Order: sequence, then C-alpha cells, then structure tokens
Amino acid sequence: MTSYVIEADGGSRGNPGPAGYGAVVRDAADGQVLAEAAEAIGVATNNVAEYRGLIAGLTAVLGVGGEGAEVAVRMDSKLVIEQMAGRWKIKNEGLRPLALEAGALARRLRVVEWTWIPREHNKHADRLANEAMDAAAKGLTWKAGGTHDAGAPEVPVPGTAPRTPPPAVAEQTDLLDGGDISALSAPTASVAAAQQRSKGTGWAPPTRVATSLLLLRHGETPLSIERRFSGLGDAELTANGLAQAAAAAERLSREPYRPDVIVSSPLKRARQTAEAVARRTGLDVGVDEDLREADFGAWEGHTFTEVQRQWPAELTAWLAGPEAAPPGGESFATAAHRVQAAGERLVERYEGKTVLVVSHVTPIKMLLREALTAPLSALYRMHLDLACLSLIEYYADGPAVVKSFNDTAHLR
Repeated sequence: MTSYVIEADGGSRGNPGPAGYGAVVRDAADGQVLAEAAEAIGVATNNVAEYRGLIAGLTAVLGVGGEGAEVAVRMDSKLVIEQMAGRWKIKNEGLRPLALEAGALARRLRVVEWTWIPREHNKHADRLANEAMDAAAKGLTWKAGGTHDAGAPEVPVPGTAPRTPPPAVAEQTDLLDGGDISALSAPTASVAAAQQRSKGTGWAPPTRVATSLLLLRHGETPLSIERRFSGLGDAELTANGLAQAAAAAERLSREPYRPDVIVSSPLKRARQTAEAVARRTGLDVGVDEDLREADFGAWEGHTFTEVQRQWPAELTAWLAGPEAAPPGGESFATAAHRVQAAGERLVERYEGKTVLVVSHVTPIKMLLREALTAPLSALYRMHLDLACLSLIEYYADGPAVVKSFNDTAHLR
C-alpha cells in the first residue's frame, strides 16, 4: 500500500531563464500535506528545474517516511517521469547528473509508480515553484507558509536539503528508531578536548597507540520496523534483530576487531546486542547510563505523522533548534552533554584499548561528529543502519580519526 505521494514541478521564465522548483509530500491515505519544499535556482531550463523539484521531493519524503517508504511520484513533466521510469533514454547530458542523483534517492525508497499528470492536477507544486521565483525576483528567499525572508534558510522544511540546512529532519528513519536530529552545542570542556585531539594533519603516523571506540548500533526492534519514535522505551530485539546482533558478534570475535572492553547503553535493545558479542568474545558487558538514547517523552512509540498531527506546535519548536524538547522529554542539547562526557570518560579510562560501545543513533552520531570536528549540519548528512559498525581512533598526540562509518558488511 502506498504511504506517500510526491508532487513536484519546476519552471523557467525564459527557458533558460530565472528558474525555480516546488515539491510537496502528502499522506497517501488522506492527502494531508506533510512537507513542502521550494527554491529559486538561478538561470536554468524547465527540465533542470523539474528534476530539481523531483530531487527535493524525494529528499523530503525520506525525511518524513525514512528508508524504504512506499512512494508514488506524480509530475506534469512527461520527460522526467518517462526517464525515471526507464522508458525514455536520457539524451541531454546536462540532465544525466540530475537523473543519477534522483535515481540514487529513489533507490532508498520503494517507488511504486511514476505517473504523469496534467498540469491542472499539479497546481500545488507549481504554485510553490512560482512563489520561489517571485521571491527571488524581489531579492528574498522562499519560506514555508507563503512568507519570504531576505537571507532566510533556503528550504526551511523538514526533509529538504538546502545548501545551509536549518535544524530540521534529514533521516527520519533514524529519528523514529532512536533519534536522528541533534544540532548540538558542545560544552566548553568537550570543545577544548576536541581541539587538543585535532592537532596535526592526520597524515603523519601516530607516535602512540590509539584508543579505539567501535560504535555498534543495536539490532532491529518492533518500533524500528514501523519507524516509530524509540527513545527510552525498553523495546526488545525482534528475531531479525537478534540475528543481526549475532552477525555483528561473529565479526567482532575475529581480528582485526576483537574488543578489549564492551560498554553498553542501559536500554534492553542495546544490552541484548552487547550480550551477543559478549558470548562470542568471553567479555563482560559494562553499562554507561549516559549512552542511552534521547528521551522523546510523550512522542515515544508514535510515528512522525502522528506527532505532526497531535503536537504540531511542539514539533515545530523541536525542529527549530536543539534547546527545545518533546513534551516531557529531553532536548538534543541536553543529550549532547552527557554523550560527549561519556565518550571522554571511555577514552581516558581505557587508553590504548579497543572499546566496543553499543548504543543508538543519537549517541553514535554525536560521537562521530565530534571526532570529525564537523559543523553541526553534518548530522543531517549521516545515516546509520541497524546493527552497523563505525570506528573512531583517538591519539593523544594527534587528531581523532574516523576509520569507518555505517559498516554493515557482516549483515550481507
């Protein structure tokens, strides 16, 4: 059954000329608008603008529904629909990179149909594209809700991909199964520690043995299957989740991994995953309370769409910045402090050892971002699969180095 509908359009006033795109994501069941995106893109052709609209729509539905969501795409561009459906060849080489980008996004979804519709049935997306072009003509930037701000974020809509992203949803599939959004403000001590670790270029060989944090996300749970908010709720692993944990354990029992220490989040899904590794390696499992997932409060167990309907104002505030918390829950800014403190404790306590950290999306992404000394927007560009492995090595006389990211080779 189709879950979401994308309507997308693009236009050019001159072909080529000043151009823009619009995209809207709807709930397939009731037609409710779940996300909008629009942007003026400078001088371009109609076809380029239409492809950009499609890309924005696919990105937005990933933000709302996550990986594997069932999607129907509807556009009044016969060329884009037929090329994406594979029925027409791409003869214009200038469109090929856009088609490849759209195809890569579509493969992360389950696109059940590519449908051409008459222009009069695509009025919403057409209106958004024209709003973006009208705003650009006045030196302004399109903003959701029909208003425009000079210098505002270009596409302030959950799930879209502006060049300078606002604090908004990027990978809802991660968010719903353990948290994804975390625009963090690192505490002063953590910033100083990161700066100390980042001395040097990373090219020279280390002069001391690294302290390695192997970061393992827990396996599948019933909530992750349904893409529901999963924070402090103590869901257990499914049969598939237990199999994922066993596969990770088998890999971690061999070189070059073989951890010296296992430390887990206190939540059951993480502990079950950690215990699978402990059985294969003969190690004990330690628990660090600060490695728990963010607390989603009243939203626990709900889908993103359900939250959007029941708590629209609170969700808007939560998406606007890391200081806002779900009703009865925890802000990402607060969660950041405890996770960064946990990482620093582990690196100090187990200097020169390999520590397996079994945790959740939010804590793992926080540790990776800090190691990379990356901007906060880097969090919106990360995706972590269930039971994936990532590796950070910390050197006392050099930078922290991310050696691997979202490695799922053991699951294949």
